[in-house]
Amino acid sequence: MKLANFYYPKSVLKLLVIGFVVVSLPLVVALINAAISVQRLANQSEAAVDQAVQAARSSRLLMEQALSMERVVRQYLILGDEGLLEDYKKVRTNFKRTTSELSLLPLDESHLHDLKEVVDREEALYEVLSRQPEQGERLALIEGYVEVSALTRSMAGDANELIDREVEKMRVTAEAAQKSLLVQLLAAFPLGLLIAALFAFLISRPIGQLERGIRQLGSGELSTRIQLSGPADLQYLGERLEWLRHRLIEIEEQKAMFLRHVSHELKTPLTVLREGAELLADGSTGPLTVEQQDVVGLMQNNSALLQQMIEDLLNYQRALASVLNLELQQVDMAEVAESVIESHRLAGSRRDVAITLQARAAPLLGDRDKLRVVIDNLLSNALKFSPDGGVVRVIVAQDAHEVRVDVIDQGPGVPVSDRTKIFDWFFQGERRQSARVKGSGLGLSIAREFASAHRGTIEALDGENGGACFRVTLPNDAGVQHA
Repeated sequence: MKLANFYYPKSVLKLLVIGFVVVSLPLVVALINAAISVQRLANQSEAAVDQAVQAARSSRLLMEQALSMERVVRQYLILGDEGLLEDYKKVRTNFKRTTSELSLLPLDESHLHDLKEVVDREEALYEVLSRQPEQGERLALIEGYVEVSALTRSMAGDANELIDREVEKMRVTAEAAQKSLLVQLLAAFPLGLLIAALFAFLISRPIGQLERGIRQLGSGELSTRIQLSGPADLQYLGERLEWLRHRLIEIEEQKAMFLRHVSHELKTPLTVLREGAELLADGSTGPLTVEQQDVVGLMQNNSALLQQMIEDLLNYQRALASVLNLELQQVDMAEVAESVIESHRLAGSRRDVAITLQARAAPLLGDRDKLRVVIDNLLSNALKFSPDGGVVRVIVAQDAHEVRVDVIDQGPGVPVSDRTKIFDWFFQGERRQSARVKGSGLGLSIAREFASAHRGTIEALDGENGGACFRVTLPNDAGVQHA
């Protein structure tokens, strides 16, 4: 019991809370991953934008600084003013800082090559400029600075390509994040359904066991132990139902014992009364007047009725004790019905009630004696309520899954309001008072118990011309569960 319930919490409320959390977990994980992906994409976009902006700004600044150096060099070579050379050094310092900033950016190989070429050319030109170039070197010096300015202009254009490349990288990253989120959502949905189905099973299983236990007690099936798995509070409820089952068994045993004792205790004084009535009726104590003979007749009839009721009580106890003890064998319900009909033909002929049988072979696995009692009680009931000269029909039919036996009479029928009560112990409806032979109300109850023991059913339906039809339905493998 403990091993089967190690995964259950102590209460149904905790189980529901855990179920809600676990079912929500895949969606929560997907949302967290979505938030992380969006944040990562935002950070990457921000870094890419900053780098692209910085590359564009530094490239433009580098181009402007190269033009400034070119312009200062031209003025210095024409005027020969040493102050202009100092201005060049200041612009060159900024130029070196800008090239350093550009070298730290994620430039591709071609951009890095252009930047290195700009730096190397400017270094070479500066060495020539620092040693007072001769007249023939000045023209080459100016052309060199013009080429450096042209390279910086080319790098400014390359900065736009860097921006486009970063935008493309962001687009690719966004598409990858979108696909990843879609896959996660597609995986989270069936996973959530699977987890929900698991927790639905864990929650519904003990509830189903509880329902079966209550139905078991309600139907009087007290032989099977009631045991609930699940949270501790439901297990406790199962223990209380099991206690109730034991209590009902005790009450049933006490009732049976009481009925046995009462039946036997009543039979002794009843026998004395019947013998006394017989002696009076025989005139052993002297002649009786007409009025006295009528009283003695009443005593004889009612004592006989009381004797029959006591016998029915004893039969009732024996029937209950033998319900679950089925002696299984192959039984042909058509043969059983035919033998029962033969035993009732004499009783029917006394009132000119015909009994007909419509049947083909209908084999099943069952207890022949108990199935015979079922048909016998139904046929006896039909004969009691059939009018003189009537017909009682017995029909036995079979299909792939079940055997049906219908007992149809032409009597007053069974009111709709009584069709479920009529199988209760000791129940007698209003129309039963019209029966020619009064019964104890146990025959149909015993028939129902024996049919249920074979996993079958018995029900009252509308018959012909207002009569009653009692239908017994039995599975072809009726007794397998008891084998």
